[in-house]
Amino acid sequence: SPDNVLFIDEIHTVIGAGAVSSSGLDASNMLKPVLSNGEIRCIGTTTLKEYRSVFEKDHALARRFQKIDVHEPSIEDTLKILNGLKGYYEDFHKVTYSSPAIKAAVDLSDRYINDKKLPDKAIDLIDEAGAEVKLRNYKSEIKQVSVKDIEALVSRIAKIPSRTVKVDDRNRLMTLAADLKKVLFGQDEAIETIVKSIQMSRAGLNEPNKPVGSFMFSGPTGVGKTELAKQLAAAMGIEFLRFDMSEYMEKHTVSRLIGSPPGYVGYDQGGQLTEAINQNPHAVLLLDEIEKAHEDIYNILLQVMDHATLTDSNGRKVDFKQIILILTTNTGSRESSQHTMGFGKQEYEDKSKEVIDKYFSPEFRNRLNAIVQFNSLSKEIVEQVVDKIVAQLAERLSSKKITIDLSSEARSFIAETAYDPLLGARPIQRFVDAEITEKLTNEILFGKLMNGGYVKILLSDGALKIDSLNTN
Repeated sequence: SPDNVLFIDEIHTVIGAGAVSSSGLDASNMLKPVLSNGEIRCIGTTTLKEYRSVFEKDHALARRFQKIDVHEPSIEDTLKILNGLKGYYEDFHKVTYSSPAIKAAVDLSDRYINDKKLPDKAIDLIDEAGAEVKLRNYKSEIKQVSVKDIEALVSRIAKIPSRTVKVDDRNRLMTLAADLKKVLFGQDEAIETIVKSIQMSRAGLNEPNKPVGSFMFSGPTGVGKTELAKQLAAAMGIEFLRFDMSEYMEKHTVSRLIGSPPGYVGYDQGGQLTEAINQNPHAVLLLDEIEKAHEDIYNILLQVMDHATLTDSNGRKVDFKQIILILTTNTGSRESSQHTMGFGKQEYEDKSKEVIDKYFSPEFRNRLNAIVQFNSLSKEIVEQVVDKIVAQLAERLSSKKITIDLSSEARSFIAETAYDPLLGARPIQRFVDAEITEKLTNEILFGKLMNGGYVKILLSDGALKIDSLNTN
């Protein structure tokens, strides 16, 4: 009938369809005569990628069609589409959709689901939410899909925290600063800066197209810069991603982060950074010792800190909106550690800041939320670090039914002997390993502690003394 219209979905598949090796005749060549004669009217659909790579190459077929670009609809148009479709999904799932839920499906899918287009991703949301509510209330009356159902679904799909802050999350956010101060000592200012940024983000008051926070931690080695990032991820229950910038010092290593360009080895494998963020979109991202990285990496980070997106080698946009970006650097620590007569803490910080300003460009520093200066550890803080290290050792020994007790004199001795202001807390860990852990090893393997027991660490004649007792 001349009134009929032939519709071919994925029309690029007709090219080569039905052809055999001995003949060039395929479905597309059979269509060409009837299309040119006007015997049939035809509408075909394909993606822009397939049109360019497959359909457009057959010029004789392509010129018989008028190309019409169909763009992604706006949020307002998508809302109209969903309001028109919701009746079909309500009949199928035996649920009802509230108007705020439909609006939330459009807004949240547009903001957080980046691997699909509107309206498909919003339609998928209301479809899956309807199925979930139906299964939850299978034998009861018709239920309504609420905004909370949509938020919970987006939270699972995009691996981000729910927009509605739950009671346990609220308690965690309230005590986050106190929890971090229990495991990281002497860096209260750095902790407060980080926590305020996170709380502002969860309250929905941060800029929508930027990461949760972008921070640079500056200070001497061994004072807790990396440890704060680790403990922050642990306290929030999110993934911790660490990249040591000493592995990215050469120009060619930049491609390892975002993927190799076409024609190079590893093009189809993706980048280490982009793949990690794509799999864990809500995480603490630590770029350790950023001053060692090649300067091209600084340019890549500019768009991450400014627009919270990064395009990999395959053209896929990776979302950094739920990422806490932390850069650590020792730049300026040497200058600030050079004590000059009459100089106080503020002068040392100013000296460190002056070196950082020279090393990093203004446009890079301007995109950071804050440059946080870490303090050197005082004697009181060092004793707390000793307690923490011994507590970690006690936790490992508990699995072998061994308890350990450290006297106050021994604690002070370890703090005074092992601490080096220029090296931070790491020498304390090495001292405990050498003077306590190694000596306990023989007792655990061959001595009194084979079946568990009690260990008392004392100070005797200016040296540590370990008394072990088999309690079994």
